[in-house]
Amino acid sequence: MPAGTAGASPVSHSPGNHRPRLLHLALLISDVVSRIPPGLLTPAFAGMAASAAWPWRQTALQISAGALTLLAITVDGASLALLPRLGRSFGPVTPPLLALALLRAGLTALAGLLWPTWPSLALLAILQAALTAAQLYATWVEPQRVVVTSLELASPKLDGGKPLRVLHISDIHFERWTARERRLLERAAELRPGLILLTGDYLNLSTVEDHSAQQGVRDLLAGLAALAPTYAITGSPPVDLPHVVPAVFAGLPITWLLDEATDVRVNGCRLRLVGLRCTRERAQDAPRLHRLLSNGTGPLFTILLYHSPDLMPEAVQAEVDLYLAGHTHGGQLRLPLFGALITSSDFWKRYEAGLYRERWTTLYVSRGLGMEGWGAPRARFLAPPELVLLTLRPADPAAEAAG
Repeated sequence: MPAGTAGASPVSHSPGNHRPRLLHLALLISDVVSRIPPGLLTPAFAGMAASAAWPWRQTALQISAGALTLLAITVDGASLALLPRLGRSFGPVTPPLLALALLRAGLTALAGLLWPTWPSLALLAILQAALTAAQLYATWVEPQRVVVTSLELASPKLDGGKPLRVLHISDIHFERWTARERRLLERAAELRPGLILLTGDYLNLSTVEDHSAQQGVRDLLAGLAALAPTYAITGSPPVDLPHVVPAVFAGLPITWLLDEATDVRVNGCRLRLVGLRCTRERAQDAPRLHRLLSNGTGPLFTILLYHSPDLMPEAVQAEVDLYLAGHTHGGQLRLPLFGALITSSDFWKRYEAGLYRERWTTLYVSRGLGMEGWGAPRARFLAPPELVLLTLRPADPAAEAAG
């Protein structure tokens, strides 16, 4: 790309720009609901179960359908209440319990409207049991199941004789120490990276001002930085507050990239790291990327660190080699075959999670490790916490062209 042309192109906009704002509004509402003690809603839950049982017509069926629904809601409430008590996660009970109660009551009412018979009630019981199993898995199991995604990238821009192992970590969203954070440190040490790159959201919305959580994530970051040279950027503005993040990083051997590019040499491999502050406004962030790369990427393999995947069109235009992002959590709660319903991305599902290649640019969108905070459920379903290990190695230009 000729020098000086990058900043001349307008920022493209997606029709999905309203989605992140709607998600933020939903989180605010859930935070308000979370202040209601779940016990105060017991009459409401009983009323939901009774109303859902009404379409079943026969008294015996109505009593059974209502009791089944109320029992399932009670199990949900007990499960969610035990999570913080046993140190598994620390979210409020009321918002996810209310959502599950509405779903269960809706299923009961729909089954009664369509087929109010004993066989239908048996099928409903199986469906409610499956929903209970999914709830238990999504809240108790998957959030702690840290997986490693390994990728290998070859480029003629990479010099040095040995491959470089780069560990990408995103969306830690630290709330309290749990098995997930301890597993993160264990797996990171096992992977023996030569370079660690952090792409934002170190606390969650519930703990950004919590001094205990700030110290906890500081200890976690110190443990990571002890493993390899570490570079970091900030994440979403409501999460990585400007009066919090500098204090968390102060004194740690971590290089914080704030709208800057730096050339590094790690294990004989030369790279250019570009760290961009995320405002969640593409009209503001894209011009800053163009200014940083106004002369193109040059001969060095260039890695862009930006919290959201939403600058992919601009990264391709700037000839970025590798773009690392997070932010979407992979949807966090995914449906089989369909995937993410919510991504908080201007492009919705276009860059929801995983590996994408467009022209010369490779993008990897990490599912991250933690969860949002406020009243959002501390749950993951079909989107387990993720560490990304990228092995960068030199490639022969002639072989690459032939391939």
